[in-house]
Amino acid sequence: MKKISLVISVLLIGLMAFTTGCKTEGCTDPDSVTYDVDADEDDGTCQYEGTVVFWYGKTASEGLVENDAQSLKFYVDGNLIGSYASDVYFTADPACDESSIVKATKDLGGDKTKSFTYKVVDDDDFTWWEGNVEFNAANSCTAIELQWSNKK
Repeated sequence: MKKISLVISVLLIGLMAFTTGCKTEGCTDPDSVTYDVDADEDDGTCQYEGTVVFWYGKTASEGLVENDAQSLKFYVDGNLIGSYASDVYFTADPACDESSIVKATKDLGGDKTKSFTYKVVDDDDFTWWEGNVEFNAANSCTAIELQWSNKK
């Protein structure tokens, strides 16, 4: 009986040593959408997203209205992400969880940052703003203020 108890004890100790000595592979970066809280060894599977919110203030809104821009359409990477009436504006950076904002979330793949094109046009397809915007995967939202510059 003592031999059986000894064998079982040795087996249990060996099993515990084996299971506690194993590394759990997965994504170890908390900025990743595929973060695995239980992983202690990175296996290269981290995937990222970035979010940007576009906004403009009162000066831009007044300029748009004065130039007969009734509404604006916002594009990122050639895809329509939202629209505003030109007389809608913000007094400060809007939060990403606010309602009635124009925001885009992009899949960044395995990169923590990635640049995409953006374009803002009015109801006559006149381009008011365009350029590149950097999406970052730091578990945050980047607010991009569109500054007024009379182009017409």
